[in-house]
Amino acid sequence: MNLALRRPGMFGKESELALRMLMDHLLFTECQPEALAEQQRVWEERGAWSSTGVAGVFRDLIPERYYEYGIASVYAEFAHRRGWLKPDRVLDSDEHAVLQGAVRQWAGEDRVWTDVVDEFGTPSMLFGGKNPYYGKTLGYLTENPEEPMVSFHLWNGSTPGAEQSWPPEHEEPLLLAVRFGTGPFRQTFTFTPQGRRRLTVE
Repeated sequence: MNLALRRPGMFGKESELALRMLMDHLLFTECQPEALAEQQRVWEERGAWSSTGVAGVFRDLIPERYYEYGIASVYAEFAHRRGWLKPDRVLDSDEHAVLQGAVRQWAGEDRVWTDVVDEFGTPSMLFGGKNPYYGKTLGYLTENPEEPMVSFHLWNGSTPGAEQSWPPEHEEPLLLAVRFGTGPFRQTFTFTPQGRRRLTVE
């Protein structure tokens, strides 16, 4: 489960389906097979679920194929509440409170991957690989699953319409949005200027 969350692309194009299948099996062994369907209803109420799952919502927010790491971060929140998640690092409550209090204003400027790590330290979860030419999502959380994970959604690629698509134009991925909270899904996103520009272009 933790490998699938960190590297969803290794499980094929239908990585969200793979995550759901893994979770269904775990829930069956825990004698709570209905728990994922209940979670999907919560996501739907928040606007985080569509006819094509979480993917259908993320496609409108994060460009190209890098939304798969955002999808994984949403399922990781559920896994954390179930006690399945094995993060690389957990923040204490004070660190987490400072992060939540500062990050929306901090994301008011364009940032890159190293800016996030320099400012907030090593993430609890890296969704995606370490290659800077690819997008990824960084998640920061505490041991308490009731405290929301703060997710940084990063993208790398080329300007739409550009002739050259590889290697990407940027040496490292750009921060498009920070996401946390339990309210309406889209309202949990704080987009950087670059993220807002990408939304306009897409």
